[in-house]
Amino acid sequence: MTLRRLIALVAVFVAAAALVVAPPAAAAPAAGAGPLTNLAHLDFLGDRVTPPEQAGHTTYRLSTEPAVGVLWTYADRNADGTYRRVGGGTFHPETNTWGQGAFNADDLSRAAVVYLRHWRATGSESSRASAYGLLRGLTYLQTAVGPNAGTVVLWQQPDGALNPSADPKESPDPSDSDASYWLARTTWALGEGYAAFVRTDPDFAGFLRERLDLAVRALDRQVLDAYGQFLLIDGRRTPAWLIRDGADATAEAVLGLSAYVGALGAEVPAAAPTAAADAAASDAARGAASDAARGAAAARTTAARRALARLAGGVAMMAAGDARTWPFGAVLPWGLSRSDWHAWGSQMPAALARAAVALGDPRLARVAATDSAVFDPWLLTSGGPDNGRLPTAVDRTQIAYGIDSRVQSLVATADATHQAGALRMAGITAAWYFGANAAGVPVYDPATGRTVDGVESSGKVNLNAGAESTIHGLLSMLALDAHPEVAAIARTATVVERVGTTTLQAEDATLAGAAAAVVPGSLWTGESSYGGSGYAALGAGGSATFALPPGPAALVLPVVDLRPGSSAVTSFSSSLAGATASLRLGAVRSGAIGPQGDSPAFGALLPVTLPRPLAPGSTSLVATTQAAGADRAVLDAVLIEPLLSRYVLSGDGHGTAVVRSADVRTQGETVNLPGTGRARVEVYNGHGNLVSVTSTRAAIVPVTVLPGGFTIARR
Repeated sequence: MTLRRLIALVAVFVAAAALVVAPPAAAAPAAGAGPLTNLAHLDFLGDRVTPPEQAGHTTYRLSTEPAVGVLWTYADRNADGTYRRVGGGTFHPETNTWGQGAFNADDLSRAAVVYLRHWRATGSESSRASAYGLLRGLTYLQTAVGPNAGTVVLWQQPDGALNPSADPKESPDPSDSDASYWLARTTWALGEGYAAFVRTDPDFAGFLRERLDLAVRALDRQVLDAYGQFLLIDGRRTPAWLIRDGADATAEAVLGLSAYVGALGAEVPAAAPTAAADAAASDAARGAASDAARGAAAARTTAARRALARLAGGVAMMAAGDARTWPFGAVLPWGLSRSDWHAWGSQMPAALARAAVALGDPRLARVAATDSAVFDPWLLTSGGPDNGRLPTAVDRTQIAYGIDSRVQSLVATADATHQAGALRMAGITAAWYFGANAAGVPVYDPATGRTVDGVESSGKVNLNAGAESTIHGLLSMLALDAHPEVAAIARTATVVERVGTTTLQAEDATLAGAAAAVVPGSLWTGESSYGGSGYAALGAGGSATFALPPGPAALVLPVVDLRPGSSAVTSFSSSLAGATASLRLGAVRSGAIGPQGDSPAFGALLPVTLPRPLAPGSTSLVATTQAAGADRAVLDAVLIEPLLSRYVLSGDGHGTAVVRSADVRTQGETVNLPGTGRARVEVYNGHGNLVSVTSTRAAIVPVTVLPGGFTIARR
């Protein structure tokens, strides 16, 4: 599934006006009110089906247990507040089929993970049974023999018939013809399933191991055959061995492989032979069988560890930037673009943290820690986990998949690095579920276990509650239930203040000389997206003047379509009210980019940090271009990034604030922190390490923020 297609899908559900309404306000659950995790709605989405005989597809004990577990894809809200289960694509009542299908491997995989984690956390036998049923249903979708063995058919109809070629088509098509997101997610579920069942049901665990081995072999021939090769993306090398060219898809496979590798040493030996069989067997035969078993186990361990190390290493290579430069320390999700980040599927730090533990490789954990300590504070202060920062925030819809991906990454990073700051950040991020969102209302209901399908930037809420939203909401709740201190922070969920990124669209600036606003036929460039309605084209002598809102000292990051060979140089200067001279901030050379190489588009739409920041109170910003002949600069927008940004929450009798720094010096700041009692102030550096702790009873809390670091105040 391509990035562009997924963005389009988000736009489809946001546009479903009949289903998008503002919900009534609801109270967040009180602290200590019991577990947040409620599986009722996920259970409602569950079903069982007895599939017909289909070549190449079978599952564990199919002849004796012909029904397998499945999960409906969507849950649409009825006018009376009830829900109906819905499949994907157009429904054909004459055949009781859907254009795509009723059930899909992506959701079966992730729902199995929910039930597995709930079973392991609580001992619930019903969750164990649900996980068992879904894993059997999922492995039925996996092609077991032939040239596509190990890959997975995505869609299944209500009667259990497989639909390898959906309408609309997926990529790859047929869906089991190549590596895919659903192969990655199947690997995730199989790995966690093996780790959960290995001691309690060795026979079933052995079956899951065989199917995971099949998946690893598919990854070896379809993805890791390119190991050691690189793509050239606008002058930067990226690994050619990512699943669907994505660190996002690859990360979900890494989660499963990490669980699998971590559990391989826990295999329970096969039951001892009976006395009669033992007497009949020769010592030599028993020894040979034992040697063969050990050899097979060693081969499995080697193959899995090798695949895990190579995939995790590829994900780690997608990290870029720092506290002052795009993408601000994030691990980028798409190997074909330097310009894109999206919240959905952004479990790259979680995968690296889990792999670091499984492989004993702290280098992977350090990459995860940078994403958590540098990027996440910027993300929260600049608006939160949006569906599309491409590179400006062109899609500000927020969904549970994106929020949970950040929560899981922060918790996993904390587990691997023992950094308390990551846990605090997980709680601040999870506050989205309880009201810290554009709608200002809770979007997870602990009474039913439902999570809404999304919140638009306008505050409109999609009240449908499909499988993906339900699953990721529950994964977050499981993490909160496991970390009560994180849950307490998450309940502080009313947004009081946010001081962060300001985006100025270039086409809306005052244009003069050889400058024009351009509305392209498509905002999508092939690897990124223009914001607003388009961009400003600045030829020789052309200028764009931006009026600046009052603000603090800030970095200036023009977003320019950099193109190899361009002669355009755009200089930026700012002015203060009443000043007679302007302040030169720096210049952007449009040609300062490497060759296109394997990128799907010529040029790269990238934020470029100017060397000199805006002075506090600056009132205007002027961009002036010099270029040869008809050459021009393509200016999409300007990002104004405060040197100190903040995000403040209140609720449940508490206040929480995070302040992040893009400065090169230690800075002092004050925060009006809600709540009562003493405030605890924790200062972290840019690696996520706790540097100091202070406390105060003052209502206005003084804080210190280290260069590139963040500070959390809580009372």
